[in-house]
Amino acid sequence: MKKMKLFPKTFFYTLGLMLFIVGIAHLLLYLFTKPEWLVISVSPHDELSLHTSLNVTDYVTQTVLRALPLSLICCVIISISCSFVFSRKITVPIKQIGAVTEQMARMERDAACKISSKDEIGILADNINHLYQSLLSAIESLEIEKQRVSESERSKADFLRAASHELKTPVTALNATLENMILGVGKYKDYDTYLPECREMTGRLADMIHDILETSKAGMSAENEEAVETDLSEMLSSMCEPYMLIARTKGIDFCLELPDSFEAVLPPQMFGKAVSNILANAVAYTEPGRTVSVYFDRRDILIENECVPIPKETLRHIFEPFYRPDFARDRDKGGNGLGLYIVDTLLKTMNIFYSFCPMEEPQGMRFIIHL
Repeated sequence: MKKMKLFPKTFFYTLGLMLFIVGIAHLLLYLFTKPEWLVISVSPHDELSLHTSLNVTDYVTQTVLRALPLSLICCVIISISCSFVFSRKITVPIKQIGAVTEQMARMERDAACKISSKDEIGILADNINHLYQSLLSAIESLEIEKQRVSESERSKADFLRAASHELKTPVTALNATLENMILGVGKYKDYDTYLPECREMTGRLADMIHDILETSKAGMSAENEEAVETDLSEMLSSMCEPYMLIARTKGIDFCLELPDSFEAVLPPQMFGKAVSNILANAVAYTEPGRTVSVYFDRRDILIENECVPIPKETLRHIFEPFYRPDFARDRDKGGNGLGLYIVDTLLKTMNIFYSFCPMEEPQGMRFIIHL
C-alpha cells in the first residue's frame, strides 16, 4: 500500500470500510433473526414434516425491529472507529508536513519531512526537503558572496586611504619647494639646484600614480582574462632571463631548476605578472654573494632568496598596500610597497593559494605557489 498513489489508496480504504460495515450489519441481522422455536414430527407413513409453534413472519419482524437499534449503535461505533483510523492515516502526514514547514520558515537547519510513503504526499515531502536544501545552499552562497563583496569593498577603501596618504607626502613637499622658490626664500633662490629636484619629485609622483592605477586594475584584469592550458616551465624560463642578468650584475647566484614540461590551466598574463613581482622582490632583497633559487616541488613553485628573514610581526603586514618594512623605508631601495600587494590580489583573484615564510638553513625567505 505504501507505493500506491493517493487516489487508489483513498478508494480502497473507503471501499474496505464500506464492505466491512455492510458485512458487520448483515452478520448482526443474521444473528438476531435466526429462528429458534421449531417442532419436528414424523407421520405414520415415515414422512418428515415441520410444524412451528409460532408465527414466523411476526417473529422475524419483531426480532428485526428489536435488533435494529443495537445493530445501528454497533455500526455507528464501528464506522466512527474506522473513520478515525482512516482520517488519521490521511491527515497525520499532512500535519507533519505543516509542522516541518513552520520549522523551515524559522530557518532551522535540521528541519526535514520524514515521511516514508511513496504516494503524492511522500513525493510532496521529498520535494519540500529538496527545495529547502536548495534554499539553504543559495543562502550560504549569498552569504559567502556578500562577505567577499564586503571584503573587496573594504580592501578598496583601505587601498584608497593608503594611496591618498602615500601621495600626500610628496605632493606637500613638492608644493612647499615650489612655493619657497617663487618667494625666493633662502637657499631656494638657487633654481638650478631645486628645479631638477622638483622634476625628480614629479617623476616619482607619476610613477606612483601609474603603479596605483595598475594595482586598481589588477583584480579586474585577472577576472576578465581567460584561463588556458600553459606550459609553466617554458613561461618561467623566459620570465627568469632578465632577472638572471640583474642578479649576475649584482653578484647574485641565480639557480633555476625546471622540469621539461609542466602544464597548468590559468590566466597566463596575470599569473606571469604575479610571479614577476615575486622574482623582482627576491633579487632586490638579496645581497651580493647570496643565492636566488626557482624550482618545482611536485605541483608547487618555490622561489627562495638568501637574506635576513623577515620577522613574524612584519610578515603580518607585508601584503598590505604601501607597507614597507623598517629596513626598506627608503622608496629608492624599498619601492612603493605595492609589489606584494599586487601579488596577493592577483593570486587570490585566480584562486591560487600561496605561502610566504622564513627559511632556517640557509637563512632567507621562501615563497610557495600551490597549484
